Amino acid sequence: MYKIRRLTIFEMVLIFLGGLILLFILAPLLGMVFGCTLDSLIDVAQESSVTNSIWLTLWTAILVTLIFSIIGVPFAYLMARKDFPFKRLLSGIIDIPVVIPHSAAGIAVLSVVSRDSFLGGIAAKFGLSFVDSPAGIMLGMAFVSLPYLINGAREGFEAVPVRLEKVALTLGASPSRVFFTISLPLAWRAILSGFIMMWGRGLSEFGAVVIIAYHPAVTSVLIYNRFTAYGLKYAQPVAVLFIIICIIIFVFFRLLGGKNCRKNNARN
Repeated sequence: MYKIRRLTIFEMVLIFLGGLILLFILAPLLGMVFGCTLDSLIDVAQESSVTNSIWLTLWTAILVTLIFSIIGVPFAYLMARKDFPFKRLLSGIIDIPVVIPHSAAGIAVLSVVSRDSFLGGIAAKFGLSFVDSPAGIMLGMAFVSLPYLINGAREGFEAVPVRLEKVALTLGASPSRVFFTISLPLAWRAILSGFIMMWGRGLSEFGAVVIIAYHPAVTSVLIYNRFTAYGLKYAQPVAVLFIIICIIIFVFFRLLGGKNCRKNNARN
């Protein structure tokens, strides 16, 4: 049996402060959920404009996260393992999208991919357009969320003991084999966490996306349009439905990460 220990005043203060934080996060969400009726959720779920918007948001966020994982994870490994000039400056550049206003981020991306830009002009010759298209939506999502993936993966690789990689190299393994058979599996949980954070940040993005691609409307834009046009009562069911779907997928990814972690620990 566990012995009940009296809490110190300091520990009670910590618990109280933690409770305030949880209340600050949960109170608005619970208030929104309980302020929405089941009938309104069912009605919203049957609207094609809502379901199409949610599906657009989900697949663009997941696809862009997968695409940039192929680029970002190896780059994070380089940042974790190699020392080179201006490394700190490069780390600061990676974090820039997190600190600048997201409307400004959207304008920055749009200036590069607009129809009048060099890249946009080349894409137009092939019949492609980043403006008001899923491709533009994904670029806006990626610009503001990529730092979460890179930083999460880099922390994961930094936690992998270097001696394991050196031993494998001395035994004749190539650097690529060391990366795929040792570094990547051991850092998988942190990489998955960064993947989830990038995906989640892309799902919630509004400022950058709305400037690049107002149509087709992702869910954040749709919620804003309904709120400004019809008010809170009309926008709230869409927000609640989208939050419920995102939480379900988020929990699935978290459980997947925990399952993989337990398997790795059992093997070790």
